[in-house]
Amino acid sequence: MNRLAVEFAGVPFKNPVVMASGTFGFGREYAQLFPIEKLGGISSKGLTLHARSGNEGIRIWETPSGIMNSVGLENPGVEGFIARDLAWVNSLDLVNIVNVGGHSMEDYVQAVERLNKEQLDLLELNISCPNVKQGGMNFGVKTEMAAEVVRTIRNVCKHKLVVKLSPNAENIVDLAKACEAEGADGISLVNTFLAMAIDIKKKQPVFNNGYAGLSGPAIKPIALRMVHQVSHAVQIPVMGLGGISTWQDAVEFIMAGATVIQVGTATFMKPDKALDIIDGLERYCEENGIQNISEIRGIV
Repeated sequence: MNRLAVEFAGVPFKNPVVMASGTFGFGREYAQLFPIEKLGGISSKGLTLHARSGNEGIRIWETPSGIMNSVGLENPGVEGFIARDLAWVNSLDLVNIVNVGGHSMEDYVQAVERLNKEQLDLLELNISCPNVKQGGMNFGVKTEMAAEVVRTIRNVCKHKLVVKLSPNAENIVDLAKACEAEGADGISLVNTFLAMAIDIKKKQPVFNNGYAGLSGPAIKPIALRMVHQVSHAVQIPVMGLGGISTWQDAVEFIMAGATVIQVGTATFMKPDKALDIIDGLERYCEENGIQNISEIRGIV
């Protein structure tokens, strides 16, 4: 009996623990440190249509109970990923989630159309990217804009579609419901929070772009609240993430309504932290007479 087996949008997971996009690469480096096939799945480094070198200057800045990052979606591009990494990821005994971003609708469409030709389990659409044709406003901030993106991508995407939401949205619940209405198969939330750090010696922002994305334990209570709100407002499954670093955190997110959880920043503190979380979930189920982890999903 597998107490941790779950199903998300028709895709079976041997356990609900997934490595979050942007914190695990494509898994090759971590595979040298621990047996990654014990994981439920991997969400890939965020891919864009074309390769990106990312932002200049400082990219990572530690802050109490978290980190800020301004990596800038550095990635090999869709074609580079397909050529070098996709077959390897598909050879692993875990769920392959491919994360896709873009800075224009055309970028999203072309990237998704190229991935339509390939094998993968879930496509995670990152709508937290700035729309360069609309003055830089993130696609995922306004409900109407997010709905347009999901509608457009749903019409061309042949894979199961999960939409990753930004916590900086005007109304996270309305946005999630709009994504569901436009055909999303699932929701993942939350992405990083917009944050800032100032170098008081240089008297200027730490990051070249001024602002950066905050992740880690500092955001967990807010992320948990948003997952609870969204999972109780939609009928499609939710992947919960944001500051999860212990098995207790994972239990909270599942009780709040998440079917699957993602672990990100915690791996920078302990690369195999996800395995600790899996082991903790197993013990929790055994000690509490839970036949399957889904029994506690959404009970709060």
